Amino acid sequence: MQSVDSHLFLIVGAALFSIGLAVVLLKRHAIVVLMGIELMLNAVNINLVAFSQYDPDRIQGQMLALFVMVVAAAESAVALAIVLQVYRHFRTAQLDELNELRQ
Repeated sequence: MQSVDSHLFLIVGAALFSIGLAVVLLKRHAIVVLMGIELMLNAVNINLVAFSQYDPDRIQGQMLALFVMVVAAAESAVALAIVLQVYRHFRTAQLDELNELRQ
């Protein structure tokens, strides 16, 4: 079985992070922005695991990636609940149209 070079993981991680950043900056729908943030967090996880192979005695990279996944899941749940409440109140999920928090 051949091992995959770490630079390929870094290229995939950089591509995912770039796509996620472009989504966050260009899209205006709240759910799509949350998906872009999740893409960026997954790119960070790929980089953490790729760099952790250089120290095989410790599993710090994998443990930190697991922690990032748990935080991302909690962030998604809270953010989705906030988006649902905002949609219920304003009847839109477009971020450009949400300019007032009091109404």
